[in-house]
Amino acid sequence: MDKYELRIKERKERAKILKKSGSIEEAIIQGKLGQFADITLNEVLALGLYNQGIKKYIGIFGHGSTDLGEVLRIYEEEGLVSVYNVHNEVEASHIASALKWQYGETAAVFTSIGPGALQALAASIMPLSNGIGIYYIFGDETTHKEGPNMQQIPSDVQESFLRIASSMGKSYTLHTPEAVFTALKRGANAVFNDQQPHPFYLLLPMNIQGKIMQDCNLLELPVKPVSQKQIPATNEIYEKAVRMISGCDKITVKIGNGARNVDSELMSAFLDQTDAVFVHGPVIPGVLPGDHPRNMTVGGSKGSVSGNFAMENCELLIAIGARGVCQWDSSGTSWKNVKYIININSRPEDAGHYNRALPMIGDASSILVGIMKLLKEKGINKSMANPSEWLQSCMDKKREWEYYKHLRWKTPVLYDEKWKRKVLTQPAAIKTVVDFANENHIVKFFDAGDVQANGFQIVEDSRQGKTYTDTGASYMGFASSAILASAIADKPDYSLAFTGDGSFLMNPQPMVDAVHLGLKGMIVIFDNRRMAAISGLQKAQYGQDFKTDDNIEINYIQLAEAVKGVRGFSGGYSADELKKALEEGFAYRGLSVIHVPVYFGENELGGLGVFGNWNVGNWCEEVQKEKHRIGL
Repeated sequence: MDKYELRIKERKERAKILKKSGSIEEAIIQGKLGQFADITLNEVLALGLYNQGIKKYIGIFGHGSTDLGEVLRIYEEEGLVSVYNVHNEVEASHIASALKWQYGETAAVFTSIGPGALQALAASIMPLSNGIGIYYIFGDETTHKEGPNMQQIPSDVQESFLRIASSMGKSYTLHTPEAVFTALKRGANAVFNDQQPHPFYLLLPMNIQGKIMQDCNLLELPVKPVSQKQIPATNEIYEKAVRMISGCDKITVKIGNGARNVDSELMSAFLDQTDAVFVHGPVIPGVLPGDHPRNMTVGGSKGSVSGNFAMENCELLIAIGARGVCQWDSSGTSWKNVKYIININSRPEDAGHYNRALPMIGDASSILVGIMKLLKEKGINKSMANPSEWLQSCMDKKREWEYYKHLRWKTPVLYDEKWKRKVLTQPAAIKTVVDFANENHIVKFFDAGDVQANGFQIVEDSRQGKTYTDTGASYMGFASSAILASAIADKPDYSLAFTGDGSFLMNPQPMVDAVHLGLKGMIVIFDNRRMAAISGLQKAQYGQDFKTDDNIEINYIQLAEAVKGVRGFSGGYSADELKKALEEGFAYRGLSVIHVPVYFGENELGGLGVFGNWNVGNWCEEVQKEKHRIGL
């Protein structure tokens, strides 16, 4: 038996033992696994990730990761891990992001060296923007520098890819095999950070991956850190918050993605006790049910009549878990009448985003409970049987918003110049699909662009976890890739991707991998044959769109059915035809792709409008002037 055969035999034995024991520590305590072993770096890495609960790998192998592939091949054969090969590194990143976001399962994305790693790195802006922890394992150039490695960054700068990755977030190059313990500890602190999870980039030089680590101490491998909720340390901060709340009649609570773990009942009780109204950011509907009387729905640069009214007229803003992204608060111009701000956030830099604000750094739920406790101790309860003047005025605006939307539901089709016929408006088509999804307990994923913008104005979920939309990075092609997470999740949901024609064409590979991975799900393509979000922005700013559309006709049904195992359906030209297509697609035991022609044009009933400002294009001067006037 040569050394490679012996190594394979030892790997198989280790994998069998771990599969039965459940953990490295338990296997060693039971005497089934030796504490010290002569073992390659890549196998130690796989064991280390297994020790943190990571058993799923998604990506594409290349010459920069062949040794890692050999380790994972054996471990998968023994049932220790699952490896999913896909057709695009961007897609792999989106799948892993959705797997963590939707199901709470942490995966590792693997790539080769160079272009593949750069693609995954680019896609990692999505989990980075949305606070999602994932491991990225990139092949990298050799450490001996014997000459340029194929596909490395052509530069004589040492560890050039590490520099690029480090500009995105926490990164580590395994230049020395024994550094793996530190790398995994730092990785765990990033990926499993309870308050601020984010990606971790692990670079594997090709000549180091197969190095033998002599007498490697397997008990040195770190485990997943224990989560600890952080709360403000002094009562003085709570006292200040309570004084602000008791001294203001017009209070608005605006949440961002960092509030996604706040319980709905807790939020409702807090709003009642403080007589506040609620506005959510685009990314997180469902923290408060859409029909809750204090829920003014979405606010910001796209926003809603009621959401933006509540933001622009409040005296006290209580911001929870938000970065203050430009569309979230209309580039800082939403708070026209704010006197005080309470900014609750686990990130000090975000808690200090606004001037004249009280930062409350820590876990949002714990802080809300602390404020409510002190309010009760002081006998302060601002809720009342009849709506206050503030609540009544906001509820009036919500009725106005509902009527505004109702006019668009009453006019579901309009004549479109490109289609040369009447087609569904995008709001009516999206509303039809949203209603169908809610009736059938389908999880919704929204892609970037006009579909996304109309989507977060329409969606009003009754609870969290029913809608996912990447408004942080607004990554085109995210939704179609993200639903593939349901093919590999332990307890999958049926998921549906809402995507425009532009976003779909950015990454159509999921159709192939849906069959490969056995997905049962749906993609609905809302086709206006253009990048409508940008066309609309150009027209609003300059009166003319430019290079954001084309005259190419694509038969998306034929395109879908070119992949054996995928079914294509026409969504037709009316709500009834679309419902029928949805029912047929939902009944299919595989991936369904439904094509819906939608309207683009000047008729205001064809869209849901804009109700806030945004610091882009020729609006910048006025928006910035207003931002500095407000001075927050």
